[in-house]
Amino acid sequence: MKPHKKIYMIAGYNTVSMGTGRKEFNPKKERPGLEHYIEEAGKGTLAQIGGAAHVDEGVVGNFMASRFNKQAHLGAFLGMIDPQLRLKPSIRVEGACASGGLALATGIKSVLSGSAEVVLALGVEVQNTVKAIYGADILAGAGWFKRRKEGHAYFFPGQFSDRAGAYFEKVGRDKARKAFAVWYKNAIENARLCPTAQEYTNQVADLESQGLTEPNPRSFTDHLNVFDCSKVSDGASSIAIVSEEGLQRCGVALNQAVEVVGVGHAADDITALPDDLTRLSTVAFAVKQALDSAGITASDLATVETHDCFTIAGILGMEAIGLAEEGKGADFVIEGHTSRKGKIPVNTTGGLIGWGHPTGATGVHQAVTIWEQLTGNAGEAQINIPAERPYGLTVNMGGDDRTVVAIVYRKC
Repeated sequence: MKPHKKIYMIAGYNTVSMGTGRKEFNPKKERPGLEHYIEEAGKGTLAQIGGAAHVDEGVVGNFMASRFNKQAHLGAFLGMIDPQLRLKPSIRVEGACASGGLALATGIKSVLSGSAEVVLALGVEVQNTVKAIYGADILAGAGWFKRRKEGHAYFFPGQFSDRAGAYFEKVGRDKARKAFAVWYKNAIENARLCPTAQEYTNQVADLESQGLTEPNPRSFTDHLNVFDCSKVSDGASSIAIVSEEGLQRCGVALNQAVEVVGVGHAADDITALPDDLTRLSTVAFAVKQALDSAGITASDLATVETHDCFTIAGILGMEAIGLAEEGKGADFVIEGHTSRKGKIPVNTTGGLIGWGHPTGATGVHQAVTIWEQLTGNAGEAQINIPAERPYGLTVNMGGDDRTVVAIVYRKC
């Protein structure tokens, strides 16, 4: 989808990604709920755009609050953020781990349609309400649940372990495991530069060796260890999607905005098995849509936020985006091209593995990170954005490559 008029994102905000790894997290003590995260994230964006009076519509991305928190109807929570949001149109959208990306796509379409000049887009998930093994059952709803009994106890780790095993056969186990460990190392090092990241205080000295820990099929999966996985997280992210008129209404300077120049959105058959376990075909399709609509190629990107729910997803993402040739993603990562000082810095605040993965918030968090980088608001995590490559890309994937939202942003 190529926007037919100017459309921007402004005023990004992230709560802390809460869960194991954060010093303040204690599983035995009561923790903040959905309401806390929705309110904090929403107010964080409203404070940057002159208040709720400037908002026309709201959209909330969320995956499974109805099971994690026994709460549905999340669109109606926006009025809780600020009384001036009451009675304004607001909906909740869901597409598994791509729910945040769908919130962005929905807001973009509202602005393009003319029904709104300013949309408050918010993603949220609170998952630390159940034990991990029960959470795995809830998260299995991101796939075809009729296949649940055929799958691993940890359903999605099992799915991506199968992808890792196939990739081992394609490129060699040692090389692939090395790439997974380097991906993990980069993720944690980047998270250490972002105060809201779940792994912000991680002090492990030899991250690569930790990442190379041998998988233990008896306690987890055949081909992935726990460091190959994103953590269970609670958190929310928000951003405003605006037209040119909306930008003026909010009183935000153009250099504090990013322009949305390309969008890709694809959904594949959830009941079908992947044609090739070593390819993320839906990611590739959606990214091509986004890049084509922006009129650029992957080589024009300055930075990428990709959906690394598992290290293997990060490696395969490099190939699907077109940054590395098929079968060369492991080499691309091992050679340092995705590090913050590499050819194309990826997941500069840690991604899903380092920053955290509150599922419904992830797509919005990715957009906030790109907004921070392209506007110079990333603090210690800031990277250089070359003048000749003023573009960023987000890739938010739901389930095992079933729903994908890819967005291209341009520095203003």
